Amino acid sequence: MQTIEIELPEQLYKGVNALVKNGWFRDENEVLCEAVRKFIESYRPELIEKFILEDVQWGLHGEE
Repeated sequence: MQTIEIELPEQLYKGVNALVKNGWFRDENEVLCEAVRKFIESYRPELIEKFILEDVQWGLHGEE
């Protein structure tokens, strides 16, 4: 496991706490891990395409 530190806007933080308080998740860490997992799954094709296009641009034009 890797550890990261994040800052959340107050409203997001309250939403995370509400999910834990209402018993949907064990703790804040579980909420955030699930959120990141779903984000990555839902944007995987777009992210891969973006990274490939960036690599191609770098290969054609070098670093700017």
